[in-house]
Parts: sequence; structure tokens; C-alpha cells
Amino acid sequence: MGKSGADLGVVAGLVRASFLVNAVYTESAREYGLTVQQGQLLCVLMGRPYGMGDLGATLGLEKSSLTGLVDRAVRRGLVRRAPDPDDRRAVHVLLTPEGRELAEDFYAATCRRVDDLAARLSPPERDRLGALLGTIVRENEAPTVFLDTLQA
Repeated sequence: MGKSGADLGVVAGLVRASFLVNAVYTESAREYGLTVQQGQLLCVLMGRPYGMGDLGATLGLEKSSLTGLVDRAVRRGLVRRAPDPDDRRAVHVLLTPEGRELAEDFYAATCRRVDDLAARLSPPERDRLGALLGTIVRENEAPTVFLDTLQA
């Protein structure tokens, strides 16, 4: 407790970094008139449409919570439901043109803000941090809730 950032261990460093990223995400969402979950939904759907089951698993939401989130996004005109061509009982959720525009703006602003968190790192330090975080994400099979900026 009370350690400076320079001598944090892995656990404290990751937990405190997650708080920083969550604060940035919350600030961006607020600026764009979104809840954090709506921002996450838009960012996930930037990659591709999702079925409700996969979307719930990716976002870590129960069916009722996901349904409410998608319903609110539909009412705002950000997403729409489309029939699953392989299963008449299922639907895919996809961005509307308005939702895609908002998602891209929100994503770009959030990326800039998160990138600013590491602004004082040298290019080799940033590369090393990215590689280490990539290893953690891959080994723990973290869902793709935010695209790599190089893919966007």
C-alpha cells in the first residue's frame, strides 16, 4: 500500500491500470451520451454482427441484461436486429449507419485517451508493454471487446 507506480507488482499494476482504463472509458462514454455498456456494445459490434448468445458471452451479460441493453440501443437507432440466415429462431445484432458512425467516433476518442495513459513511455517501452499485455490477453482468452487500433 502506498507504493509509487515505479515499484508496483504485477497484481497492483494491472488492477490500478484497469481502474485508469475504466475511468477513461467512462469519461468517453459520458461525453458521447452513452453508458459504459452501450460503448462496449458498439465497440464489439464494430468488428462484426453477433448473435445474442455470443454477444452475451463476449460482454459477460446475462440474457435479460443483454436484451435490455440491445432494446435501448435499438430505440436509439444505434443497432438493429436481423434474422439469422441459419436459424429462424435466432437474430443477429448489427450496427445501423448512425450506430457505426457513433461507434467509430467513440472508439477513436477512447483510443486517443487510453493511448495518452502511456504517453511518457518510450517507443521501445510501449512495444514491450503491448507485447506483454498481448500475451496476457491471449493466454487468458480475453474476449475481443475492443479492437486493436492497428486493425481499426
